[in-house]
Amino acid sequence: MGIDPVTLIVALITVSTPVLLAAIGELVVEKTGVLNLGVEGMMVTGAVMGFVVAVNTGSPTLGFLAGMASGVALSLIFGVLTQLLLSNQVATGLALTLFGLGLSALLGVGYPGSTPPVVTDPFPAAMAEIPVIGPILFGHSMITYLSVLLVAAVWYVLGYTKMGLIIRAVGENHDAAHALGYKVIRIRLMAIMFGGACAGLGGAFLSVVRVQNWVDGMTAGAGWIALALVVFASWKPWRALLGAYLFGGVTALQLRLQAAGIDIPVEILAMSPYVITIVVLVIMSSDKSRAALNAPAALGKVFHATG
Repeated sequence: MGIDPVTLIVALITVSTPVLLAAIGELVVEKTGVLNLGVEGMMVTGAVMGFVVAVNTGSPTLGFLAGMASGVALSLIFGVLTQLLLSNQVATGLALTLFGLGLSALLGVGYPGSTPPVVTDPFPAAMAEIPVIGPILFGHSMITYLSVLLVAAVWYVLGYTKMGLIIRAVGENHDAAHALGYKVIRIRLMAIMFGGACAGLGGAFLSVVRVQNWVDGMTAGAGWIALALVVFASWKPWRALLGAYLFGGVTALQLRLQAAGIDIPVEILAMSPYVITIVVLVIMSSDKSRAALNAPAALGKVFHATG
């Protein structure tokens, strides 16, 4: 039983979308000098909230908005603790992930097995039936197209606008940015909220569109993959897109190899996307000067306004 390349490409794009959304949000957060390790917690909370709201209202759109809102709410907890109360960013991010996993398990009680409303595609069905090109270009949810547009928007804003210049300045030297009159904490809080919204939307997409079910802990490390992709991408949006599609391709391929009955232990196939991600990060880290070239200089450092 062969593997259809067109079906594989369509699957990899769908699989990549939640990770891409979370990664592009975290990229903006880290560009301001903040390291939020709570991406997994925000994603899984967005997944359960998006699913619960979509099931109860019959509206996928409200589900996506609920997922974003829950991600923003959790990110604000992180933002207040790290930016206003000056707690350690690494420890707070890890705590946020644990909190999100526990909260999602509580909120999702009774929902496994429920069926969410069908998400309609933005293009007519006839366009998706065009041989080869149709399924690849026109057979996806609106959120998938939004994720690619978001990559383009972040690339443009960071590279060609005053807002992007300010974001990068805060991430490179927060003291100098503060001396110039920029509200460092406010800028970072807004970036943290943006990252939370992206992670929550990615989680909601995962439960409502990709899996169409709620399962406790269903993100299965996708948030950590998103964090790794930011490093893999050297904090560049288009590289994040490439990395997300690489991860999605490996994931989609291992699922199809299992379905095709390839005589390889299921555990090896299941761990392959994560192994590939680790290998890529090791390769990227082999040349430390190159890997750190685009890393924000103030990443993870505490900012305390002195005046």
